[in-house]
Amino acid sequence: MKSLRAALAKLPAYLWSGWGAVASLLLLVAAWELVAQQYGPLVLPDPRSAFATLAHSLALGDAGPELMATARRALAGFASSVLVGSALGLLAGVSMTASMMSRPIVTVLLGTPPIAWLVLAMLWFGASDGTPVFTVFVAAFPVVFVGAMQGARTLDNQLKTMARAFALPPRMMFLDVYLPHVVSYLFPAWISALGISWKVVVMAELLSSPDGVGAALAVARSQLDTAATMSWIVAVVGLLLAVEYLLLEPLKREVERWREPGAAPGGAAT
Repeated sequence: MKSLRAALAKLPAYLWSGWGAVASLLLLVAAWELVAQQYGPLVLPDPRSAFATLAHSLALGDAGPELMATARRALAGFASSVLVGSALGLLAGVSMTASMMSRPIVTVLLGTPPIAWLVLAMLWFGASDGTPVFTVFVAAFPVVFVGAMQGARTLDNQLKTMARAFALPPRMMFLDVYLPHVVSYLFPAWISALGISWKVVVMAELLSSPDGVGAALAVARSQLDTAATMSWIVAVVGLLLAVEYLLLEPLKREVERWREPGAAPGGAAT
C-alpha cells in the first residue's frame, strides 16, 4: 500500500516531465497537417481523418483484436530478445575471449536484413505467431546483446578495486557499483530494441499473418484507403509510446534513483 501511495505521489511530476515529448508529438502532427493540406487526402489524409477513422474502428470493435495481436507478438519477441540478449551480453562482457568470438556473429545478425529472417521464419513456422515473434527476436537480439556487452566491459576497474578495498557487501557491490553502470547501457539498448520490434512485427504480419496491424495495412493498401492506413500507423505508434513511457521509462527512473540529488547508497533518499 505504501509503495502504491509513493507511486501515485510521483505521478504528477512524472507526467509533467514528459512535456517535451508531448511538444515534439504536437509539432509532428502540425507538420503532418501541413503536408496533408499541400498534397490532398489521396496522398496523405489530414490528422483529423486518421484519428476519426481509428476512433470509428475502435468503436466498432474491429481495431482492438488487431492491436492486441500485434502487441502480443511484438512484446513476446522483445521480451525474449531482452532476456537472452542481456544475459549473453553480460556473460560475453566479462570474458575477452567470448567478446572477440561474438563480434562476427553480431555483425552477421546486424547485417542480415529482417526480410531474410522473415522468409526463413515463414518456411519454418508458417502463418503462426512463431513467424513474427522469431523475426522480432532475431532483429532485436544483437542490439540488446551489444548494449549489455559494452556495459559489462566498460566498468571502471578502479571503482571495483576501491569497492573491494572498502569491503562492500555483495548486495551493495551489485546495487551501487555494477547495476548503475550496466543499466546506463542496457536501457538505451532496450528502447532501441523496442522500436525495432514494433517495425519488424508489422512487416512480418503484412507478409505472413491473417490478423494484426500488418494484415490490416495489407487490406487498406488493396483498397487504396489512405485514411485507414494512417489510422493503423497512428495506433501502432501510440502502442509503442505507451509501452516505452508507461513501462520502460518508470522502470528506468526507479533503477536510476541513485542519480537524483541526495540519493544515498542503495537508492534510498537521504
